[in-house]
Amino acid sequence: MTAPRVGAASGALDGLLAAALFGLSSPLSKLLLTDVDPIVLAGLLYLGAGACLGLLAGALAGAGRRGEEARLERGDIPSLVSAIFVGGVAAPLCLLFGLAKTPAATASLLLTLETAATAGLAAILFREAVGRVAWLAVGLVTVGAVLLSISPAGAWGLSPGSLLIVCACVLWGLDNNLTRNVSLRNPKTIVILKGLGAGAFSLLLALALGRPFPTVGPALASLALGAVSYGASIAFFVRSLRKLGSARTGALFGAAPFLAAAISLCIFREGPPITTYAAFPLVLFATWLLMRERHEHSHGHEPSIHTHRHVHDEHHEHAHADAETTEGAHAHAHTHTSLVHTHPHRPDAHHRHPHETGS
Repeated sequence: MTAPRVGAASGALDGLLAAALFGLSSPLSKLLLTDVDPIVLAGLLYLGAGACLGLLAGALAGAGRRGEEARLERGDIPSLVSAIFVGGVAAPLCLLFGLAKTPAATASLLLTLETAATAGLAAILFREAVGRVAWLAVGLVTVGAVLLSISPAGAWGLSPGSLLIVCACVLWGLDNNLTRNVSLRNPKTIVILKGLGAGAFSLLLALALGRPFPTVGPALASLALGAVSYGASIAFFVRSLRKLGSARTGALFGAAPFLAAAISLCIFREGPPITTYAAFPLVLFATWLLMRERHEHSHGHEPSIHTHRHVHDEHHEHAHADAETTEGAHAHAHTHTSLVHTHPHRPDAHHRHPHETGS
C-alpha cells in the first residue's frame, strides 16, 4: 500500500474513532443535566478534556518523547483563540441548553447537520476543494438527517431546543475549519488549550451568573465524560484533519450522531422512528464513499518553509544536520522546494491547491 493510501486509511480510522467517542457525549450529558447546570456542565466537560490530555502530555514528555510534534507558533493564535470561543464555549452551551429541552435521540440525530455545515463552510469560506464524491457523501448525510426529522405524529417541529442544536452544529462546523488551520501542530497541545481555556471561561461565566455547582459525584462524572468524549475525540479529530481535510473528516464524523442516537434509545427507551431504517444505510454508504474516494491529477507545490510532524517521503526529501535523525516521525522547520507530480491525494496541509469546478 502506498504512503498516500496508508495516510488516508489512518485518517479515516482517526475520524471514525473521534465520532465514536463523541457519540457518547449527548446521551450521557442528558443524564448529567439532571444534576448539573448546563453552563457548569459545559465548563466541566472541556476542563476534563484539557486536564486529561495535559496529564498525558506531561507523562510522555517525562518519558522522553519530545520533538515528535510541532509546537504552536504566533501565527496560530488567531485561529486557535477563535476555535476556543466558537467551538469550546458557544457551541456546547447551545447544545446543552437545547439538549435540556429536546429528547436525547432527537438531539443526537440533529447533530448530523454538523457534517453539512463543516463541508459548506470549508468550500465557501475556506476555499477547500470539495469534489463530487465528497459532496455526494455530505448530501447523503444531510438527507439522512432530514428523514430522521420527520415524524408521522408531527412531533419533530423546529422547537427552540432544536434550533439551539442546529446553531451548535453551525458553530462546530466553523470550529472544525478553524482547527484545520492549526492541525499541523501537536494535537494534544491544541486539546489542552481548547479544553482548559473553554472550560475555565464557562465556569467563570457560571460563577458570574450565580449558577449552582454540583456535588462531587456528578462533577467527577462530568470531568470523566469530558476527558473521553471531548478530549480523546478532539485529538483523533485533529489527526484526521491533517490527512483528510475539513470536509472529509467532517463527513466521517457524521457517524457520531447515529451512535449517540442508538445509545439514547437504549438508555431512555425511546422507540426509533421508522425513518431510522432508511437513514442508517445512507450514512453508512456515505462513510464508505469517503473511505474509497480517490482523487488524482497533476498538481504543483509552491516553495514553502514550515514546521510539523512528518516522515521522509516524496513530499519531505530534505537533508538533516549530522546530529538530527532522519528515522521515524519527527518535527522541525523544513523547506519544500517547487514540485509538480501526480498521485492520489486529499486536501491535507500539502494539497490545498485550486481545482477546476466540480473536480
